[in-house]
Amino acid sequence: MHPYLQTLQHTTRRHFLKESAAGVGAIALATLLGRNASAASVAGANPLAVRQPHFAARAKRVIYLHLTGSPPNLDLFDYKPELVRRDGQDCPDEFVKGKTFAFTAGIPKLMGTPRTFAQYGSGGHWMSDAIPHLHSVADDLCIIHSMHTDQFNHAPAELLLLTGSPRPGRPSMGSWVTYGLGTENENLPGFVVLISSGVQPNGGKNSYSSGFLPSVFQGVQCRSKGDPVLYASDPPGFDRTLRRESLDTLQSLNELQAGELGHPETRTRIAQYELAYRMQMSVPEVMDITREPPATIAAYGAQPGESSFANNCLLARRLVEQGVRFVQLFDWGWDFHGTNEREDIRDGLTKKCATMDQPVAALITDLRQRGLLDETLIVLGGEFGRTPFREGRTAASEILGRDHYPDCYTMVLAGGGIKGGLSYGETDDLGFNVVRNKVHVHDLQATLLHQLGFNHERLTFRTEGRDFRLTDVHGSVVKDLLA
Repeated sequence: MHPYLQTLQHTTRRHFLKESAAGVGAIALATLLGRNASAASVAGANPLAVRQPHFAARAKRVIYLHLTGSPPNLDLFDYKPELVRRDGQDCPDEFVKGKTFAFTAGIPKLMGTPRTFAQYGSGGHWMSDAIPHLHSVADDLCIIHSMHTDQFNHAPAELLLLTGSPRPGRPSMGSWVTYGLGTENENLPGFVVLISSGVQPNGGKNSYSSGFLPSVFQGVQCRSKGDPVLYASDPPGFDRTLRRESLDTLQSLNELQAGELGHPETRTRIAQYELAYRMQMSVPEVMDITREPPATIAAYGAQPGESSFANNCLLARRLVEQGVRFVQLFDWGWDFHGTNEREDIRDGLTKKCATMDQPVAALITDLRQRGLLDETLIVLGGEFGRTPFREGRTAASEILGRDHYPDCYTMVLAGGGIKGGLSYGETDDLGFNVVRNKVHVHDLQATLLHQLGFNHERLTFRTEGRDFRLTDVHGSVVKDLLA
């Protein structure tokens, strides 16, 4: 018998599956782990090392301010005098026939805004009295009135906006950006998440998950009150020396496993342990806003030691200043159905906007004064819009609220090579449909990636037998938004 065949005769199934470079075992393992050339490139000694984009970028970093629940665009940025004139009239059948709404059925009543609008900035942005501080930075704002999405419920819409899919399991925008660019500060995470109002986003941790990307690109949730990162402190009885010795031992064991199995998550584990060790020294310092001048703290309306959206906006500036690539703020409480006084688009909206308006204006001003705005892309908005009519459940109430609406809504951009003072797109006189320059959420994603130097069709990761990207199989860069 040929020696090769004799060798095969004595080869066990376990040995075959383990050693075969191109056999069934390797194929199955590669499929399960999503291994590919891209994975190998990020599985090196430092998965978060700085990497170059596809072309010269206008922006180096992103601060994404997600107003969870979605603010009423018709009461903040999209002024409709005709809707005001027709307030209380039955909604025309053509706008509701055949459509499904979250909490409204039958023939609802049109509702014009009770807010007072005026034009601000050289571009003449229409803005309401609910956001007085943003009036002062109108020339920095690019307001997109023509956004639309495919989803009308919170979690799917939020996931579509932030991960490119309405279903859990895809990497979030922050993870894609960190995967593509790495981080500029090896002592801090590349992607930091800050949550205010005490509630996780609608999509839960899926909204800032790394999905099928190596988990080193997962958003790291930090807190503005208490320990910045849970469980990062040394446990009782541990000092820095003992922690270092423990990590060195763990790294040796992980290196052995990485060499034997080549699993990308092993490299991720090593990198995360090392990052956590470095973070113990650097994170408390960067998260300490008492180091800021009193005038800066007052400008944001921040309160050291507390947990608030204002504190998080100031922290976002401190983080990007230290080289963090993507900072995601989630702020709960923007679901204005009118089911209680907090959700009334009069006093309720005034009070909620007071927690957002001042710190966002201060963030834009602060970044501009420090020379960081041109390279920092700010995104502000929710996951969909609100209806031009009263929400069905509260139609007979004295409290005014609006239902979910996916067909048109507003997003605000600033900095990062985006045209300031631009009002882009247009909805009809009643705010039901986009009539000019429609922008889908995938178009927005493509545009944000473009400003960071990426062709959104080429920023991919191969898993389950095909290449995936943030924009799925859609999206076009909206070039009219670019400075």
